[in-house]
Amino acid sequence: MQGSENGIHWLLWAPLGAAIAHIFEEFVLPGGFMTWYRRYRGENNAKITPRFLIIINAVLLAACVNAATADDPLGFAYWIGISAILASNGLWHTWAVIKTRGYSPGLATGILLYLPLAIYGIVHFLRSNAVSIESAIAALLIGGSYPLWSAVFHAKKSSAAEQNESF
Repeated sequence: MQGSENGIHWLLWAPLGAAIAHIFEEFVLPGGFMTWYRRYRGENNAKITPRFLIIINAVLLAACVNAATADDPLGFAYWIGISAILASNGLWHTWAVIKTRGYSPGLATGILLYLPLAIYGIVHFLRSNAVSIESAIAALLIGGSYPLWSAVFHAKKSSAAEQNESF
């Protein structure tokens, strides 16, 4: 694998380790993410179920495993996109803490792991010419848009729940 040859094998796997640590923080220690999230988003988001959270986190872990197999410019751009998703999640946790003035399960790993990892990885891939600046920017925009499409998803779910309750 090209990643192993140029000394970045650990970097390719780092998003998976960071995501596992983040999920652990959200649901085990200190845990309480689902309860906190329902308070943060309001009662209509009681539709956020354990099943939904398991599926979304399983998809995230699978995407991180896929990013770890990067061995060409497209794969490295994919890694940047996944890292941008993680970093934007860390920024979202920060925003949620500012908004609620209370701890959000996932804040520590979001800030201490996700953000530095994304910055380091993007700089590394650009400096080593493993990915073009255009591909990196595209991956950042796509991955970094996570909070936007997540908010749209939750708004649609809330709107549908309100419509169902009105009948």
